[in-house]
Amino acid sequence: MRNSLKQGLIGAAWVILSAATCPTLAAPACPAVLRHTLARLQDEKPQDLCQYAGQVVLVVNTASYCGFTPQYKGLEALYDRYRARGLVVLGFPSNDFAQEPGDGQRIAEFCQNTYGVKFPMFVKSSVRVNVKSPAPDANPLFVDLVRRTRAVPSWNFNKYLISRDGTSVAHYGTTISPDDAGFVKDIERLLSAPVPPDAQR
Repeated sequence: MRNSLKQGLIGAAWVILSAATCPTLAAPACPAVLRHTLARLQDEKPQDLCQYAGQVVLVVNTASYCGFTPQYKGLEALYDRYRARGLVVLGFPSNDFAQEPGDGQRIAEFCQNTYGVKFPMFVKSSVRVNVKSPAPDANPLFVDLVRRTRAVPSWNFNKYLISRDGTSVAHYGTTISPDDAGFVKDIERLLSAPVPPDAQR
C-alpha cells in the first residue's frame, strides 16, 4: 500500500514536470499583428488570427461590385499555388467605397459561385481607418496594418503582406495584381524564410 502511494506520487510529479518542460505543450508565439479575433464571413463564428502564426499572411480588402473584383481569381490562384508552403490569404469585404452593399450570405455566395473562393473570408467591416481616432466599427486588424505601413486603403483590393514572424508588413496598392511578377517574388521570398521555431505546430 505504501509503495503504491509512493509510486503514484512519483508519477504525478513526473506528469507535472513534463507539462512544465515539454516544448510540444507550449502555446506557439503569436505575432502582435495577428492578435485579433474576427468573425468568419459564412457563419460569423469568431476566428483567432493567431491560428495563422508562422505563415505568410496576405490581407486584402475586397468588394463584389468593383472593376478590380476579378482579382478574386488571382488571389485564389495564389492561395492554391502556395498554400502548402505556408501562404494564407485573408479576405475582408468592405463597403467603404460603396461597392459591397450585400450581407454576409450574399457576399459568401458570390465569392464561391463566381470565383470559387476557398481562402478564409471575414464579415464586412470598415477598413478605411483613421489610426489617430479609429471609428467604433473600424476593423482592428486594419488599424494595426495602417499604423505599421502608414498606408490607408484608398480603394478596394489593397494588399498587406505579413512575414512569417510578423515583424515585416508591406503594402501593395489596388493596381498591383495578384500575378504581378514583383509581388509574387516578394511572396516567394517570405515563404523561403524558416518558420519561427515557437510558431511550429
